[in-house]
Amino acid sequence: MVLLTHDSFYLPEDVLDAFEAETGLTIDHRPQGDAGQLVTGLALSRDRPIGDVVFGIDNTFASRAVAEDVLEPYEARTPVPERFAYPGEPVLTPIDYGDVCLNIDTRYFAEQGIPEPASLSDLTDPRYRDLTVVQNPATSSPGLAFLLATIEEQGEDGWQDYWTRLRDNGVLVVDGWTQAYTVEFSGSAGEGPRPIVVSYATSPPAEAGPDGAAPPTRALPDTCFRQIEYAGIVAGTANEDAAGELIEFLLSPQVQEALPESMYVLPVVEDTPLPEAFDRHAPRPDEPMSMDPGRIGENRDEWIAQWRDLMLG
Repeated sequence: MVLLTHDSFYLPEDVLDAFEAETGLTIDHRPQGDAGQLVTGLALSRDRPIGDVVFGIDNTFASRAVAEDVLEPYEARTPVPERFAYPGEPVLTPIDYGDVCLNIDTRYFAEQGIPEPASLSDLTDPRYRDLTVVQNPATSSPGLAFLLATIEEQGEDGWQDYWTRLRDNGVLVVDGWTQAYTVEFSGSAGEGPRPIVVSYATSPPAEAGPDGAAPPTRALPDTCFRQIEYAGIVAGTANEDAAGELIEFLLSPQVQEALPESMYVLPVVEDTPLPEAFDRHAPRPDEPMSMDPGRIGENRDEWIAQWRDLMLG
């Protein structure tokens, strides 16, 4: 079974070994880049499929995968809450979700005597000049999610003005999450100069102490944009039945329980137990920002082009 994924996919070896022992199927894992490259590869290989199952298409690129007709319909046997389901024909099965949120270094604000920001609008306040690092939405999945969050909150007529004010307040734009979080952000191992970063609601558990001590970082729940990751059967596969078993495996208790500490995402199957650090330090907002996938698909490239002209010239 050829499993196509984004580059961030990881599951413990013993979990994969258990699937192979139970089913007699061998997983040939082939990373394809980021979520956008994953969908592009499926589209380019439509007539000669390069895999059997794909994992890691998220709601920012899902509409393109559906429009390209590169997936076979499949209805999972494992129940998943309706709020995670992709609308329309069941070609995408939700596997996990995560919220892209502003993260802050709480120590910095305590030491400097500056109030912690709480909203997207706060980032344009002069008190937070030169304190924020974000990712380029053309090259980064969280960067794109953050752009969509600003469009959703500020509206079609207001988001460019918001980014202009953000630019004028000294926001730093870098290509990807690793540079932003591990180098520029002051609350991570890199101990960079900026105490505000675009990351995930599940990032603070990674900073918690080994003895259970609270992390020095916090995700801001009022700034979160929800990302849902899906799996699907690649159209034209010669192993359709086995592909369905692989999707069911991704929804199995052993995989769902492994997701938080393996990929810092949350399981979609209800009542899956979470590691204590995630239960305590990863906020799960009741109403995170979101956007209809069809609207994203219709406007994504234009919004990114407009953002690039505004921020990069």
